[in-house]
Amino acid sequence: MKSVIAPIVAAVVLLAGCQRAPTRTNEIVTIPTRNVPLIPTDPAWEGAPEHLAKLLPQDLVDPRLMKASTAEVRVRSLNNGSDVAFRLEWVDPTQSDMPGPARFLDGCGIQIPRTIEPNPPDPQMGEAGRPVEISFWRADWQASVNGRKDTIREIYPNAAVDHYPFEAKPLEPGSVARKEMETRYAPSQAVGNNRVGPRESPVEEMVAEGPGTLSPVPGGKPRGAGVRTKEGWAVVIARKVPEGLAPNKRTQIAFAVWEGASQESGSRKMRTGWIPLSMRVAK
Repeated sequence: MKSVIAPIVAAVVLLAGCQRAPTRTNEIVTIPTRNVPLIPTDPAWEGAPEHLAKLLPQDLVDPRLMKASTAEVRVRSLNNGSDVAFRLEWVDPTQSDMPGPARFLDGCGIQIPRTIEPNPPDPQMGEAGRPVEISFWRADWQASVNGRKDTIREIYPNAAVDHYPFEAKPLEPGSVARKEMETRYAPSQAVGNNRVGPRESPVEEMVAEGPGTLSPVPGGKPRGAGVRTKEGWAVVIARKVPEGLAPNKRTQIAFAVWEGASQESGSRKMRTGWIPLSMRVAK
């Protein structure tokens, strides 16, 4: 038996050692594929080249981040001609996905100029009249999409809740009356704040023309997913192919990462400058 097992073990070790490291590129190269994967663990990502993007503290716009946290983010990209997806992976030993007062959340984002120009707008969220399109993923939204309920009982398991009026027996689950009552006791939802509460997608599409001008894209259809890895996070963010991007025409892209354990939020983040984004010709 040992004589049979030994060659098998040796073959497995040899194959593992022969697995090639991903091709490294000095820019973001999106390559063609039939179907754009929305899951970070999809095998299709293994064939995509990888760009190692070095991250810098956001020390230009208040509130600034002066202390470095995340060092780099590894990026791959696939497209089917109409949609493009970016897979971001970075090291973060602490999972920060629980919302609440004085809590900070893990997140990441991509930023692309709305218009391809020889000189792109300011990488700090664009300029007046020169907007940038931003797709943003957040860890608590992912937990909500994965099925975690966004309730006091879930967020504060040791809290004692006597009674919620909308849980009264006469109000049937799913009824209009109950939904109205639930909204009344969820202030953020009552005023139209969709950044908390149950979500259909962990990604949000936004547009900006400079710091402090960030706003959601009406009718946007954000897509993506994030998973925990042994070292941190792997996240896929998908969107439409930027207008004008073609095999013979580049655009620019920038990335940002928020580490909740380092109390990063809003402008306090690690970021890159503009990085060229090119499209490989389909074979």
